[in-house]
This record gives sequence, structure tokens and C-alpha cells, in this order.
Amino acid sequence: MRELRIRTLAGLFVLALVLSWAGTGMWDGLGTPPAVPVAAPVVLALIAAVLAATALSLRARLRAQRERQPGAKGVEPIMAARAVVLGQASALVAALAAGAYGGAGLHLLLNAMDVPARRDQVVYAGLAVLAGAAVVAAGIFLQRVCRLPEDDDEPPTAATA
Repeated sequence: MRELRIRTLAGLFVLALVLSWAGTGMWDGLGTPPAVPVAAPVVLALIAAVLAATALSLRARLRAQRERQPGAKGVEPIMAARAVVLGQASALVAALAAGAYGGAGLHLLLNAMDVPARRDQVVYAGLAVLAGAAVVAAGIFLQRVCRLPEDDDEPPTAATA
């Protein structure tokens, strides 16, 4: 499984931000742009908390397994792989969502701060961007926790390379 890079996530964030900013501007010209839901930062924060808790739990279990502590509950390889996939997928979706909310919030910040309801939308969008960044950080952390340790003792053979 390939490691998800921060550069990829940053590129997705910027792409979503630019597209959302332009789309919100066009939509605002035609009428009222869609609102940023109040639940967006809450849901993203909950996802970040679940990913962080999973990463901390797996890290403790892997450490106990490596140190061969008596009664240590091991981690199944398929469980670790599923956790990595969950973390990577969550990070990708959160980068896109944070960019989308960031673009909408940026447009509203620059063009519509005189309306109180839109000021609230800017706050919700900002919180959604922060919560999205927390999901990305937790996803990357989960990915790093489940990384296999490097085996420096043996050079790679043709069969394993």
C-alpha cells in the first residue's frame, strides 16, 4: 500500500478551494449561494476524534506486541490495513471538504460580510476548515502508526523487491 503524501493532500485542498471560491462567486451572482451547514465542523471533528482514538489504541497495542508484554493483545494485519485505508480515505475526503468550505468561506469573507447570516457562514466555514485539517492530521498519524518498521538487517532480495 502506498503512503499518502501531505503534498497530495495540500494539492487537493488548494484545487477544491479555488473551484469552490469560483463556484460560490458564480452562484452568488445568480442568487443566494448554498449555506455552510452548522454540522460540517462538528462531523469533521468527530471523525478526527475517532481516527485519533483508533491511532492511539493501535499504537499502544503495537508497542505492547513489540515489547512482548504478557497478555498483550496483538493487532491483526488485516485490521491494521483497514485502519490505514480508513485514515487515508478520511484524509482525502477531508482535504476536499476543507477546501470546498474554505473557498465558500473565502468568497463570503471578501464579498458579503455586511449580512449577519453570512458572517455566521464564514465562521462555520472557518471551523470546518480547521476540523478538516484535524481529520487530515489524524489520518496521517494513523497511517504512520500502522507503518511497518524498517528492516535494516537484511538487504532486499529480488523476490521481495
